[in-house]
Amino acid sequence: MIATAPTRQPFDLVTEHTPTGDQPEAIDAIVHHFEQGHPGVTLLGATGTGKTFTMANVIAKLARPTLILSHNKTLAAQLYEEMRELFPRNAVSYIDTLRLDTNSALFEAVSLYESMGW
Repeated sequence: MIATAPTRQPFDLVTEHTPTGDQPEAIDAIVHHFEQGHPGVTLLGATGTGKTFTMANVIAKLARPTLILSHNKTLAAQLYEEMRELFPRNAVSYIDTLRLDTNSALFEAVSLYESMGW
């Protein structure tokens, strides 16, 4: 019997828009970064430059479960709503850190993130 890698479920990005400007290059670079085995990435940009759309395209190309961290709840709620709209056929969840089980790995990751002052 030959072992095979599990099939990844598609992340179905639903949008009428296509990446423009620097987005295609950024998407390819970030995808390559993860394919090389790097565990994370930070995408910086000014308000309204398409960071959420860029990362949605990365998520769709990689077809991997993704954790997006935000430094405040207002932005987290906005990201949640935008990702829900972009991935209407996939599970998109919002996790409030005040409701996390303190023994969970996610709680530890979020605590580390918050302790770094982000």
